[in-house]
Amino acid sequence: MNITTSIKTKVARIDTGEVFTYDTLSIPQSEFSAAAKALSRLVANGVIKRYKKGMYYKPKQTVFGELKPREDELLKNYLFEKDKQIAYVTGVRLYNQFGLTTQVSNVVRLASKDKEIKTKIGSLITKPAKSYVRVTKKNVPLLQLLDVMKDFKNIPDMDKKKGVVFLKQKIENLSDDDKDKLASFAKAYPPKVRALLGAILEILSFNELSGSLKETINYLSSYEFGISERTLPTISNWNIT
Repeated sequence: MNITTSIKTKVARIDTGEVFTYDTLSIPQSEFSAAAKALSRLVANGVIKRYKKGMYYKPKQTVFGELKPREDELLKNYLFEKDKQIAYVTGVRLYNQFGLTTQVSNVVRLASKDKEIKTKIGSLITKPAKSYVRVTKKNVPLLQLLDVMKDFKNIPDMDKKKGVVFLKQKIENLSDDDKDKLASFAKAYPPKVRALLGAILEILSFNELSGSLKETINYLSSYEFGISERTLPTISNWNIT
């Protein structure tokens, strides 16, 4: 099958409104030139549209006209490289999705270990954030939980009690393997994250994991989260206020 036929076949399987790239189509670099010509012909024939260089989508027609790709769909293309996840959404947009804040921001923080992602997608502005651990598809949910702990005090209009309940439920429902990974990843984060995670693990009776975190914390340091002992009774063991 030549490259033109291969591209037509793959494009036919893509849903309308879905954004795709050369990576999506699994085009080898040696075929980029021929692929560009084939994609240009599909654009000329109205089968696909070019969103920007290297990014295409299949237009969807409605009674109100053509629907553009959703911003979330476009955002995905900055989270992956060669089918591997290299970044994830964090910050206010994530905390809104978690139901921890009612605020909605047009600024999206994209955390990556090795890459700074800055771009504009429709009305969205993406800004880089730090990932303390190398990003993989499997560890993103764990890193997002640790980010909630890192930003806990500064999440806009968040009820602190609701935030603690959210973290306790999420952590308790993790597999044993993921709990181990969460504690391990936390050691790459600032001490305050290890303190809050340790306090939650202790209240959930995961004493071995909480003990491993306590060994990494300076007992003379204190950490301000705005959490009361009524909300999290173990905070005094971790110098949390």
